Amino acid sequence: MPEAKSASRYRPETRLVHSGTLRSQFAETSEALFLTQGYVYDTAEQCEARFKGDDPGFIYSRYSNPTVAMFEQRMAALEGAETARALATGMAAVTTAMLAPLKAGDHVVAAKALFGSCRYVVEDLLPRYGIESTLVDGLDLDQWRKAMRPNTKTCFIESPTNPTLDVLDIGGIAEIAHQAGARLIVDNVFATPIWQSPLALGADVVVYSATKHIDGQGRTLGGVILSSNNFVQDHLQTFIRQTGPSISPFNAWVLLKGLETLGVRVRQQTESAAAIAEALASHPKVSRLIYPGRADHPQAALVKKQMRAGSTLIGFEVEGGKAAAFRCLNALKIARISNNLGDAKSLVTHPATTTHQRLAPEVRAGLGIGESFIRYSVGLEHKDDLIEDLVAALEKV
Repeated sequence: MPEAKSASRYRPETRLVHSGTLRSQFAETSEALFLTQGYVYDTAEQCEARFKGDDPGFIYSRYSNPTVAMFEQRMAALEGAETARALATGMAAVTTAMLAPLKAGDHVVAAKALFGSCRYVVEDLLPRYGIESTLVDGLDLDQWRKAMRPNTKTCFIESPTNPTLDVLDIGGIAEIAHQAGARLIVDNVFATPIWQSPLALGADVVVYSATKHIDGQGRTLGGVILSSNNFVQDHLQTFIRQTGPSISPFNAWVLLKGLETLGVRVRQQTESAAAIAEALASHPKVSRLIYPGRADHPQAALVKKQMRAGSTLIGFEVEGGKAAAFRCLNALKIARISNNLGDAKSLVTHPATTTHQRLAPEVRAGLGIGESFIRYSVGLEHKDDLIEDLVAALEKV
């Protein structure tokens, strides 16, 4: 199954193992790792044709490499995208997807609820280059409609959002964006491609931090952009080639191996997350619980409509503010304090002092990120051990 199209008839688990495989003359079972920077040509004429695009093949590993190509093709097959481009990190993917097609005088509309670095790109970085930006309440479609301008070119959202797990109406926002002549970019990290398919819902571009669930084992960094062939050829190809936000072949190889177990890991983590959310829902020390798989989620109907299951992440608040949250974090024995997520190991984060610390307190409060809010990324440990660990830690609150 060398291309996304030939793999489209297979179910996700099969695509995750076989899609995009390019075997060398040695017919290896595992994907080959090509660490070369460059390539040689049989003749000067072939070299000229390769650079002109008339001869297919690889030129330089800054923007084309067999191992990276396998990862890109497998991601495209999984996502149902025409093509993909892998980059060094998730933020390289976000920044490239937004910046590459834009120019001074353009306008971007984004949801307020974003990972801190994503919000920096929208709020601070783009305006430095003459690209205006507007932040809206992502849940309010009327705010999206009112924010659209004749020069609006891009809309950007996370769904579910980091860290409060709000679920935005991808189809509704896509329709508003398209009516205004803009494209919609969706960061799908919290849902993973296992539980949500933004392109099928109307999005134009999907981005991932492959560092999270796709690797899922704390080993490497990576990012990926999935979209149409036209978007890549018109906007990304030259930008990536000339600016070099490249993923290393080794990291792409690690991510390829991670994809083989993505479905198994995410399903197990989601099952455990649902059980943990159920246990926390009635705990007297928990004042607020957010989990997309529950009927009491604020957007439960939308979750049921556009997601195939919940998430591997849970958000909750404890009674007693920051001091109580810190006591809970420090008392955990299994889940470890980290700003990462989507790992085989359970990880816990205090967003107000880490991932979203650069935001003003009033901005965090408006997003629902209080001093007592905790983001819990469920790993592959036994769910009962995780529940017992959390209950014991909450006794310290």
